[in-house]
Amino acid sequence: MGWSVAATRTGGGGRVRGVAPAQLVLLLLAVLWFCVAGSGGVAHAAEEENLLPPEQAFRFAARQLDDRSIEVHFDIADGYHLFRERFVFAAQPAGVKLGTPEFPPGQVKFDEALGKQMEIYHGGVTIRVPVAVVPADGEWLLTVTSQGCADKGICYPPMHSVYKVGGGLLGGLFDKHRSSRPMTSPVPPAMPILPSLGEGQIGPAVPSAAPRNDDGDRVAHVLAGHQLGRIATVFFGLGLLMTLTPGVLAMVPILSSIVVGEHVTRGRALVVSLAYVLGTAVADAGVGVAAGLLGERFSTGLLTPWALGAFTMLAVALALSMFGLYELGRLPPMTASSNRWSGGRIAVAAAAGVISALVVVRSVPVPLSGTLTDAEQTGDAIGSGGALFGMAIGMGAPLVLVGVATGYLVPRAGHWLMVTKRFLGFLLLGEALWAVSPLLPPWALMAAWAMLLLIASAFLGAFGSLGPEPRSLTRLGKGMGMVAALAGAILLVGLASGGRDLLQPLSHLRAGLMAPASTAGPALVRFERIRSVAELDARLVQAAAAGKPVLLDFYADWCVSCKEMERLTFSDPRVQARLADVVLLQADVTRNSADDRTLLKRFGLFGPPGIILYGADGRESPVRVIGFQSASLFLDSLAKAFGDDGKH
Repeated sequence: MGWSVAATRTGGGGRVRGVAPAQLVLLLLAVLWFCVAGSGGVAHAAEEENLLPPEQAFRFAARQLDDRSIEVHFDIADGYHLFRERFVFAAQPAGVKLGTPEFPPGQVKFDEALGKQMEIYHGGVTIRVPVAVVPADGEWLLTVTSQGCADKGICYPPMHSVYKVGGGLLGGLFDKHRSSRPMTSPVPPAMPILPSLGEGQIGPAVPSAAPRNDDGDRVAHVLAGHQLGRIATVFFGLGLLMTLTPGVLAMVPILSSIVVGEHVTRGRALVVSLAYVLGTAVADAGVGVAAGLLGERFSTGLLTPWALGAFTMLAVALALSMFGLYELGRLPPMTASSNRWSGGRIAVAAAAGVISALVVVRSVPVPLSGTLTDAEQTGDAIGSGGALFGMAIGMGAPLVLVGVATGYLVPRAGHWLMVTKRFLGFLLLGEALWAVSPLLPPWALMAAWAMLLLIASAFLGAFGSLGPEPRSLTRLGKGMGMVAALAGAILLVGLASGGRDLLQPLSHLRAGLMAPASTAGPALVRFERIRSVAELDARLVQAAAAGKPVLLDFYADWCVSCKEMERLTFSDPRVQARLADVVLLQADVTRNSADDRTLLKRFGLFGPPGIILYGADGRESPVRVIGFQSASLFLDSLAKAFGDDGKH
């Protein structure tokens, strides 16, 4: 038979004279900003402008050799290549079974972005696909999934091409697509080739550029444009919105303690404040660049108990400085630097900014997670570094005003600073508890929060006397202390009586009083655990054969949002009813084993939580749930993903 050809579309100390140092720091900030905003954007624009459309870079053709074999051919343009690992062959309808595809040898090269050896094809590739079982009428569809890249490092999303076997003159090629926009650097590795897909079922979908249903999508959408000026500007705005988070608020007393001193002038306070903010920005940009360069190796390290423990210790150390145990700017290394040269306090401020940033970055999960996920998937170190640099500048802009006010308008020392430092110290301790909570058993977490609330209530004066003529702020502090004491006491009562729910410590008592004679509780969502890609593929084929949609949940014991989904979303009766006829699979990646990392990599996930949805036809839905969603939002996501498939 002849070839059927069609294009495929893709799915001090000393006093400062004047403000010359301030002008110097401002100039440095401006240079860094414009370098970030303009360096990569022009390069990306030029690269994308010179790229061939995907239908020209990878010309697809297929022909039927005989009843038992199909030949698939890709004509690859010069300067482009296809990955062998990205090929997936699937057939439908039920009854068609494919054999093991026969690939020619390719060129093996080490992919820097993926950190592994990859087999690729240049010029062209012809693949023979054996057919073990064919339908009686001889008509069926062969779906070929592939992915290619330009040698310069720009990759296209996975491509899906369909060849109709049989049907006489009506036979031929059909095209499917998800996106035709190229991406910088390869997306995460796809699943291995499936030599046999079972009874004609469509195989699991390759990670695609399809939009996901989560707040991180807005972040990814901005990053996907590769216009770093826009990226930095948007993330500057996001940073401004993050200024009231506990981590950023904790910077206020840290910066104030550095600024306050002898011979403080307005210009001096401005210079020190700018140096502090610049230190935070450089540290945050470094995190983004590291994510882009290391890819999966960065994410796996960041999610380990060691990393969570290190962040907790850093947050506790900063909290202790808030309580006056030590002053960050007066530690021996920083004091030595300050005494050695006239600009030492500026260096101290910059170093303190770097240290503070390591805590603050952890407290802004949505833009951070979205940025790091995009960096890991695309290897765009410049884009992610510029994004976090812009976000840090945005968060630090109000701090500059605070620093100038501290050094010029506000008394160098006062009761206000002591109260503020203590308050933010407790916020930092709370943030440390939040970070380490995935590593603690429920009873230990409840006990820790109870102790923190009771100690905070004592500092707020809950157990002291108001005095004969108390001020309004004193009354307010005592009231807040009493509320904290009550909350801590409730946690202790719940813990002592057997409760293990931090948000509802007495819920078990209420349930015991209101329970009917039957002790059966509400129906729970039961997941079937899968441990590897092979197990997942097998269950997907079975579910598709039965005509059932699939929900794949990524879970870990240390994942706070996973537990929130379990307690607040999956327990909702409406959600349980909607999932009654859905195959529920769960990948527990707590151990972070090689199989766990492979599963995460397959879907381009940074880590849990993440929910992947498949329709009853076995196709992966473009709708994904990344992060916590309330029951109502989750039901909306299911409706978009399943349509009528989830309603049986």
